[in-house]
Amino acid sequence: MSIIKLTENKKSSFVLKSSSEYTQASFTLIVSLVLSLILLVNSFDFKDFSIKPAVFITFMLYALFTGIQFFISLRIKQDIMEHGHIRTSTRRLGYVQLISILTANIFIVSFAFNLIQKRKTSEYTFAVYMVMVQFFIIAVSALNIFKPYVADLFPIGMLILMIIAIFYIAALVIVAKCAESNRTHKVLWFLTIPLILTSITGNLFALLLGISLIIKIRNQNRLGIGQWSLIWDKITRNITAMLGMFFIIFVFAISICSYLTFDYDLAIENNYEVLLQSPSLVYPLGTDNFGRDLFSRIVFGARISLIVGIISTLIPVVIGGILGALAGYYGRQMDNVLMRLLDVLYAIPGILLAIAIIAAFGANTMNLIIALSVGSIPTYARTMRANVLMVSNLEYVDSARALGSSDLAIIFKHIVPNSLAPMIVKATLTIGGAVIATSSLSYLGLGVEPHIPEWGNILKIGSTYLESHSYLAIFPGLAIISLVLSFNFLGDGLRDALDPKMD
Repeated sequence: MSIIKLTENKKSSFVLKSSSEYTQASFTLIVSLVLSLILLVNSFDFKDFSIKPAVFITFMLYALFTGIQFFISLRIKQDIMEHGHIRTSTRRLGYVQLISILTANIFIVSFAFNLIQKRKTSEYTFAVYMVMVQFFIIAVSALNIFKPYVADLFPIGMLILMIIAIFYIAALVIVAKCAESNRTHKVLWFLTIPLILTSITGNLFALLLGISLIIKIRNQNRLGIGQWSLIWDKITRNITAMLGMFFIIFVFAISICSYLTFDYDLAIENNYEVLLQSPSLVYPLGTDNFGRDLFSRIVFGARISLIVGIISTLIPVVIGGILGALAGYYGRQMDNVLMRLLDVLYAIPGILLAIAIIAAFGANTMNLIIALSVGSIPTYARTMRANVLMVSNLEYVDSARALGSSDLAIIFKHIVPNSLAPMIVKATLTIGGAVIATSSLSYLGLGVEPHIPEWGNILKIGSTYLESHSYLAIFPGLAIISLVLSFNFLGDGLRDALDPKMD
């Protein structure tokens, strides 16, 4: 009997560890507990020995949902250990946790959606994060109501965002029902085009959902699972990768929607009547030494950080990829010439090369992109060269040669497409470094022009007020850290998903 009991315990323990709901429940509990403690510490003003009411109320709400999360985690563990699965009564507790979206606790909200749905597909996960991104865009944009004045397009912009949000919620319900019944309904066809069109607001989860639904509908009568489905299934099961993607897409979306819902004058016009205001409803993140709204400046600064970070990564990916592909395919003399020239460039530290280029041609956004791009070309060229050397010896390349295909056709039709996976992973992981480099050079006065709201410029101003008005440096610093971490999390998820050795 003891042997049987021990075997059952081991089996239950294995099922517990393999349960995605229990893993996410534990992760969510820890993160939410840490956030609650941070809010608790910040709710006390140690100088005046007083309590900040707004922060303390937020702490109480976070503590409440953290307590519920602890109870749910215990219920999940108990259900799996005793019954081998999570009971319906436990899953219904996820509806309670959905209320935490009012506190902007993205960790608990994503867990709640995951707990509610028993059978989860990549389409369901895309729909969930699509709705959450839309909700956060509306919530952040709505804070402008308390401003002295709003953008001319603010009412129309908010109305459009709300209509799209209602459509997204309806799409989520339909996708959830299809996932639960494990059937593909014809109504999904009618969702695809509106989803792709509404992604123009920057909510790329809608675009991913639309494309995924099209592929799923077309392949519904075919045996097996497509490569797209396998890759995205792995990514959507990775909690940190999805949270990283959520923040990236949210920042991208809010930077686009800000054209409608934010007034650029609040970010650049001096207002000497509200110098160095503490955070409030009117100015959620306070004002700087010129009376400019820090909240608006960080939102508009996201555009610069994303544009410079992404473009300064795409340029070396394309140029370095082409040079590496040519060097790896032709070899010998071309390989020696190209790689030795790139080795000379690689010997120069990237940040010093960027400083030299900007010092020579001037500090502006275009020169900053060029400066960051040039120094990254050798690393991408080396990565592509190594991939091409491996792929060019495979049988299908020899078959293409035997059929009389030209060298360029073989390189760009057969070899390069099958060598892109490591390049994509590397690019995702290095965009975070480009964001840091952008902010660092702007902080030094060698990046974006000082009058433009960019996170490095904002941080530079805030650093002079660390003792008296620390929020001026804390908020842009947190924005930079969050974006860089998000790209790193997404890059790690892509690396695992594109690795054939990973299950």
